[in-house]
Amino acid sequence: MDLAYMAALPQEEFTERRQKVFAQMQPNSALLLFSEIEKRRNNDCDFPFRQDSYFWYLTGFNEPNAALLLIKTEDAEKAVVFLRPRDPFLETWNGRRLGVERAPQKLNVDEAYSIDDFKTEFPKLTEKLTALYHVADRHPWGDKLLAESAVKFYAVFDWQPMLSEMRLIKSSNEIRLMQQAGQITAFGHIKAMQVTRPNRFEYEIESEILYEFNRHGAKFPSYNSIIAGGDNACILHYTENDQPLKDGDLVLIDAGCEFAMYAGDITRTFPVNGKFTQPQREIYELVLKAQKRAIELLVPGNSIKLANDEVIRIKTQGLMDLGILKGDVDKLIEEKAYRQFYMHGLGHWLGLDVHDVGRYDDDRSRKLEVGMIITVEPGIYISEEADVPAQYKGIGVRIEDNLLMTEYGNKNLTAAAPKEIDDIIDNAVDVIAQSLKASLHPHMNEDFANCFV
Repeated sequence: MDLAYMAALPQEEFTERRQKVFAQMQPNSALLLFSEIEKRRNNDCDFPFRQDSYFWYLTGFNEPNAALLLIKTEDAEKAVVFLRPRDPFLETWNGRRLGVERAPQKLNVDEAYSIDDFKTEFPKLTEKLTALYHVADRHPWGDKLLAESAVKFYAVFDWQPMLSEMRLIKSSNEIRLMQQAGQITAFGHIKAMQVTRPNRFEYEIESEILYEFNRHGAKFPSYNSIIAGGDNACILHYTENDQPLKDGDLVLIDAGCEFAMYAGDITRTFPVNGKFTQPQREIYELVLKAQKRAIELLVPGNSIKLANDEVIRIKTQGLMDLGILKGDVDKLIEEKAYRQFYMHGLGHWLGLDVHDVGRYDDDRSRKLEVGMIITVEPGIYISEEADVPAQYKGIGVRIEDNLLMTEYGNKNLTAAAPKEIDDIIDNAVDVIAQSLKASLHPHMNEDFANCFV
């Protein structure tokens, strides 16, 4: 089974998703989604194209300048796609297009029109409808087309809450792809552990990770990689990645691949020279203890808030034990004294977007459900300027995994990336890499299976 086949979602899944949308639409209404468009990088060069996640979720169509129109009347439902027509000249320069004629069969929709005809066809298709599901300002190019069509509706509704809730619960096919994303992401982190050494630059390690992603079928990262040596780890979204890695420092790597549109998201922290100092070990073990406890708690029926409250208590007590915080643990928690060292949340939804869509309660007390996928990523960041014992200054640690909620609890999709101290020091990571190779799923292709030879 090659990677292209493994990456594919069956067209029936997109059709089933649209049917679920139809079931939630009111009669005599339409739902309109626009695709992403190509974006200028400089002069006549564009950034790599990445489809709008919502549009992909309902179509599986990966071309720019397209629109999906779902029409629901009292007695019928119809899916219509607008897209770029075939153009031999432009296709010679810029790549093949699906075209109007092949779209209905390929995308399993009822009708297809050229996007150039949107202004004339949209009014005809919607003339007897009273309501429109649409999100303004998401794609200005589409808003302009809609305005030029001069169609007025009695009511306009936001489709985002509906589609976001659908995306929050992953299907078995989505879970399969996200398992792949997690595994490939783990390979990238293992590679980073293998090749990191003093005086290599952060960007060198980034290139090794991206190469690992690419050669396993993940052409792009799911977000800008963070390769943060030493005190750079105390900058949460550090992406300059341009500094040398110093002997005696830790390096925090937050990197994930995008596989078949789905995101992986792992953070690992380890010593540049393969050996933890005692202060580094103490902070690392505290974060790991907190993460392990969070993983125990992050199961269906519990909430992210429940786990984070426990993480805060563990960290606050641990920081007190190390002399970094002083006082009464309950009062320190009440005063949020930990926030100077742990200033972000415990995790987020994961899916087509690395920070995936889906409603949170304000305090993240929403109960987890089977089929949700979340990250769990506690951290401690002690900047060089912090008023703490000198041996802890400049230490930043984060450990992040991806958890699938199952009927049996949770499944760690990124467990292949080592995080126990004994597994990430010296040459232990090479042993783990070889054991992973031996345990890969038999349907993975030969190149994938031999990635560490």
